[in-house]
Amino acid sequence: MKTKEIVDDVTMKRAITRITYEIIERNKNLEKIVLAGIKTRGVFIARRIQERLQQLEGLSVPLAELDTKPFRDDRKSDDDTSLMPLDINGREIILVDDVLYTGRTIRAAIDNLVSHGRPSRVSLAVLVDRGHRELPIRADYVGKNIPTSTDEEIIVEVLEYDGKDRVSLASPN
Repeated sequence: MKTKEIVDDVTMKRAITRITYEIIERNKNLEKIVLAGIKTRGVFIARRIQERLQQLEGLSVPLAELDTKPFRDDRKSDDDTSLMPLDINGREIILVDDVLYTGRTIRAAIDNLVSHGRPSRVSLAVLVDRGHRELPIRADYVGKNIPTSTDEEIIVEVLEYDGKDRVSLASPN
């Protein structure tokens, strides 16, 4: 596979900042929001949004971590490593993930979320939307739309986990 960097660290930071501003603009009651990062890289992106909300609005937004593996329909795991630090009943949850592809990870995240309570609303923020949905799921907040073919792969790297910030496109030739 041949890889090509398509988003650098500066562009990634801008995309996350844009998502944060859109969250501020579209949500009247920011005190009801809970960010729920989908493990693994979605958690780091959610933390960055949380930090930007603190800087811009002086608001401390709670952060949950969702493990989708126990809720997947294609590969199961009995270990649920999710962290849900508060009661989510009646809260507005913003799921955060790195890449939106088929929608199956998001479906599993929603299943996990509702196993913890009944939020008043669930929305979705993704760094990259690459298309090819298999389920009727769409993102409310998108950092970058990157159309791909099914034989290509989007690789998101975050500083906290991978040692650098970037998004690459891997293609077979």
